[in-house]
Amino acid sequence: MRWRVLVVALGCLLAASGGVRAQQTAPRRPATIEALRRFPGYFHLQPIVLRGEFAETGGHTTFRADERQIDVMLADDVRTTGGAVELRGELIDVGRLEPGDSRLTGYAGARDADRWPKPGEELLIRVTGVRASEPATNPTVRALALEPWRFDGQTVTLTGQFRGRNLFGDLPGAPAQSRYDFVLRSADGAVWVTGLRPKGKGFDLDVDARVDTNRWVSVTGLVKRERSLVTIAATRIEAASPRAEAAPEEAPEEAPVATAPSLPIEVVFSAPSDTETEVAAAATVRVQFSRGLAPASVAQGFTVALTGGAPDTVPPAFRATYDAATRSVELRFTTPLPPFRTVRVSTTDILRGFDGSLVTPWAITFSTGG
Repeated sequence: MRWRVLVVALGCLLAASGGVRAQQTAPRRPATIEALRRFPGYFHLQPIVLRGEFAETGGHTTFRADERQIDVMLADDVRTTGGAVELRGELIDVGRLEPGDSRLTGYAGARDADRWPKPGEELLIRVTGVRASEPATNPTVRALALEPWRFDGQTVTLTGQFRGRNLFGDLPGAPAQSRYDFVLRSADGAVWVTGLRPKGKGFDLDVDARVDTNRWVSVTGLVKRERSLVTIAATRIEAASPRAEAAPEEAPEEAPVATAPSLPIEVVFSAPSDTETEVAAAATVRVQFSRGLAPASVAQGFTVALTGGAPDTVPPAFRATYDAATRSVELRFTTPLPPFRTVRVSTTDILRGFDGSLVTPWAITFSTGG
């Protein structure tokens, strides 16, 4: 019996240490202050990188870029510096933490639990690394992700990996321009491509198929910023060869990031998006969450219904699969959805986080095409 207890304890210890390693090596997401404010649930407690400069505002330190600013809190041994810098850290949405949370130690903002901010109201960056950075001059996917204002309205040509309809959760939202919108990724940056179907001489890529995400394409188009997302309105798409890329240079040893408390989990992205029209009958539904789910709760964690028709309409049958790496669920229908119908997808109260936390109720409604 003692040996069984020891084995179980050792297994728990290894799992915990593995969780810490996974968190420390989580992909760092290039972002802008505009995107952080628009999608705080997506970036909350996630490792991020931004470009801008430090400033003193009202006696406290802020970070500025593109005529926007956000509060910062420096980790131990991190110092500010003048001029353009590349900042590394994690976003903290104060309203998603509890009063007294240790991650807010030293923060001069929200203190009174009676006036605690709502989620999205008060944001700050816990800075874990800073290094000098020259402003971007050449258009690359990473440069557009970090400093889109330098290229807004310009026609550029970018080469990157086809990532489908945000199949890996690289970005926090979707432009919802058409059924063929897809994500282009290079290094640690990503942008949306709109306007053209990813099809050309020798290739025809499916935005919903992960098997196609090993392909690389070259995209020429106009840089735009829509709904806090960076998009390329494509005028030409061509096949390209994969490129070996060096990982972005990291700052020196960074302070460890604490694990998240048991707070409600939110949906941060879905495809299709709410009120989207002309959705393909064979489409799948992808839903990404702010934190991990309990896999056992996923099978009965969603409902799908056809609305606006006969009251005895049989709901579409589907299978839900969970991808822990991207914190996303894919709903795949056993038969194509009927044409010209309105579909409602929603979560149930059975769905839970990996730590037993509640999932904020969520639903979307979209309509199919012909």
